[in-house]
Amino acid sequence: MGKTIRENKKEEIIEKKSKFIANLQYVSSVEEAEETLKEIKKQYRDARHNCFAYRVLENGQIIERMSDDGEPSGTAGGPILNILAKKELINVIVVVTRYFGGILLGTGGLVKAYSEATQKVLDVATYVIEEPGYVIEIELDYAELEKCKYFCKKQELKIIHIEYEQKVKIDLEVTFLQKEDLWKQFLEKDSLQFKVDNFQVKTEKMIRR
Repeated sequence: MGKTIRENKKEEIIEKKSKFIANLQYVSSVEEAEETLKEIKKQYRDARHNCFAYRVLENGQIIERMSDDGEPSGTAGGPILNILAKKELINVIVVVTRYFGGILLGTGGLVKAYSEATQKVLDVATYVIEEPGYVIEIELDYAELEKCKYFCKKQELKIIHIEYEQKVKIDLEVTFLQKEDLWKQFLEKDSLQFKVDNFQVKTEKMIRR
């Protein structure tokens, strides 16, 4: 379980005519973080620097990576990562893009600028708790669909996909405790407020709440 962001954000600051654009994005893996970095670099391909840091939880370990991307060592990636670590954030990447304004900032000025840009984008973010969970599939008759939707809304169970075939198949995003409670109700049959013909766990997934 850890703290992460609900949605992606972007902010910018101007420091002595240099523009610093901070992109904050949610990522669920190192691979996704690297892909996100590539996309942002492509978007700002005309910028002199795209400095970044990310913290990703994989296999129970927090993986941290950063880069100054041509800025003096320790003036960009390190300050960004320090802020992310201090806030104990996981599964996020911050890329700060710099458009040079013609005035040298010095190492102290760079640390200040990259830190301020990072802090500004984090200040507008909405934070949520992320915990291990599951995607489960339930199968039911069409006559049970509206009762199921009402039950999910009341129990704060997130429906992420509905497939309409001979029967209705619904994918739900649930926490560990929600899965255990649903499974117990499914086994007891009469406990659920609607009739379920099949119940299965499809995959494990990190859940943001």
